[in-house]
Amino acid sequence: MSRSLRVLGIDPGLTRCGIGVVDVSPDRTASLVHVGVVRSAVTDPIEKRLAAIAAGIRAVLNAHDPHVVAVERVFAQNNRHSVMGTAQASGIALLLAAEHGIPAATHTPSEVKAAVTGYGSADKLQVQTMVARVLRLDALPQPADAADALAIALCHGWRGGAAAPATGGALTPAQKAWRDAEKRQSAPTTRVARTKVRTGA
Repeated sequence: MSRSLRVLGIDPGLTRCGIGVVDVSPDRTASLVHVGVVRSAVTDPIEKRLAAIAAGIRAVLNAHDPHVVAVERVFAQNNRHSVMGTAQASGIALLLAAEHGIPAATHTPSEVKAAVTGYGSADKLQVQTMVARVLRLDALPQPADAADALAIALCHGWRGGAAAPATGGALTPAQKAWRDAEKRQSAPTTRVARTKVRTGA
């Protein structure tokens, strides 16, 4: 009997770092293990803020013993200060995974949204709604950073860790959308070569 994959998803940030742990079964059903947010004070020096983020992530690693860590990949933003803090928190998360001997992966925001909602440009509420539905929660996970962390964990569990759904197994709408997206991406494409026709002698 195949065991489930425990994924720690991290939505990196200096002020709020979302943390979500889920168990993903081979049939791609998932259950909530832990969700929360690690915070640091904006008035603290950068080294103290990073230490606070590290302590919070380390506590979750020790308490829940995940098999893999999935972190949202940093992407370009107009606010250079914001993206710098996100990158620093992301580096802390990846470093702690290495220190604990746990494999780590990164996923882009659009990749995560497509995995959970079937739409790469989904808004925060759509992500929260689908995460709650997949994990069978009574209420939307709050704040949005926590919901994003759970979405990152689900994305990795479905994409990199979970086996294909069993025949006849019931999939959620999000899981069906992700399965269909995977099929489209793996389908061969035919390119038509264009040739230039020169006229004249």
